Amino acid sequence: MIRLDARDPLPDAWRGAVIALGNFDGFHLGHQAVVAEAVQWARAERRPVLVATFDPHPVRHFDPKAPPFRLTTLDQREELFAGAGADAMLVFAFDDALARTSAQDFVEDLLVRRLGAAGVVTGEDFTFGRQRGGNIGVLRALGEPLGLTTRAVGPVFRDGLVVSSSRVREALKAGDCTTATALMTRPFAVRGTVQHGDKLGRTINFPTANLAMGTYLRPAYGIYAVTGLLPGNRLVKGAANMGIRPTFDPPKELLEPYFFDFSGDLYGQEIEVAFHHFLRPEAKFDSLDALVAQMNRDCAEAARLLA
Repeated sequence: MIRLDARDPLPDAWRGAVIALGNFDGFHLGHQAVVAEAVQWARAERRPVLVATFDPHPVRHFDPKAPPFRLTTLDQREELFAGAGADAMLVFAFDDALARTSAQDFVEDLLVRRLGAAGVVTGEDFTFGRQRGGNIGVLRALGEPLGLTTRAVGPVFRDGLVVSSSRVREALKAGDCTTATALMTRPFAVRGTVQHGDKLGRTINFPTANLAMGTYLRPAYGIYAVTGLLPGNRLVKGAANMGIRPTFDPPKELLEPYFFDFSGDLYGQEIEVAFHHFLRPEAKFDSLDALVAQMNRDCAEAARLLA
């Protein structure tokens, strides 16, 4: 699978494609339904299928100071799209130029002329263009005279409610890993490069692989049962602290996974940590002995839940 930039000329091999159009952050059940429709359509007509996404997220462009909220990185989305059957990921860089693009220009200049799309699949609630001037009706009305066919996929429901990225975020902020996992069909996972820390974990026999959260959404601060995907596709189990480590000064926000039955140097290497179960909120302890005793209990509970 390759990554295409919508600002660049599209190679001829990719023209005439069916494009699944959306943001697809989190790639939850609703997003998966849109891409599945595009894949089925493209395969039936022997066309390539592209999954388009926007980066940075439009919210980040219009409100640079908004709290971090991303559920997936571009790299993660690319892998998820490939797993769903897409041939390529098409990235729309959301900059000033794109923000100023009218709905009409988005359809006529971008989708039809520059990209040569034969079909577009999107959700019924998708909006696009300057000041969100375009919707599925506008897309269909502008595109069809130019040979661009549009299909809309309705909302997907789970437990009587619409599946959405906002719903996933609210679940994670509440520490509800079960709901988030069900909506995305996989656990929320943070990918990053292991950085050097204060190495306090080593002093109490709980060495951790510290990750900065970057632009990821902050799930509820606390202790989690996690798995780690390490270099070489090695999967390990563990427990992680997500938060500011209130027992230690100064407070420092980190994701700190401790992996069971693992010893080795992960500094400078990329790993992915998946959140499976919320165990308890963060707490400040009066002594290191009390902290270690609780950490032992946390690890035992995490191991039980992950067994």
